Amino acid sequence: MAADVAAQVVAGTTVDHLTATYQAHYRSLLGLAALLLDDTASCEDVVQEAFIRVHSARNRVRDREKTLAYLRQTVVNLSRSALRRRILGLKLLSKPMPDMASAEEGAYDQLERDDLIKAMRGLQRRQREVLVLRYFADMTESQVAETLGISLGSVKAYGSRGIAALRVAMEAAQS
Repeated sequence: MAADVAAQVVAGTTVDHLTATYQAHYRSLLGLAALLLDDTASCEDVVQEAFIRVHSARNRVRDREKTLAYLRQTVVNLSRSALRRRILGLKLLSKPMPDMASAEEGAYDQLERDDLIKAMRGLQRRQREVLVLRYFADMTESQVAETLGISLGSVKAYGSRGIAALRVAMEAAQS
């Protein structure tokens, strides 16, 4: 009986399970990182590093159902770290980074997307994380709370305030 339980625990942490998770969820995790970061290379690095870390710690991820949640949390944490490193790098730069492309170079939908991205970057970190996980990753409020390690009420408050701030920022950008 104990061997059956041990076999079930090991079955949830196999390399095959991680491979299947990679194949099924790589793009969604890449999209999650893309909403938190701003360049494709960094997003790919973050997602790959998340899978490497989960693979290294697979002995501790015993419940097969929690593998994806653990990966999402790792992507969020690694994105935060990448942003911290980037901010430090910007402080050390002697000249500012170039601005985004001009309005003439893009279509109207690209302008709206740029305005939304700019508005998202203007949000508080927690508001941005809650909105990205809730609406892009299509997670429930309780899943967002578990992923970020905050209460359900905090998820609702950050989400509500974030949407209100986005609405104001988008209206200002369209004026």
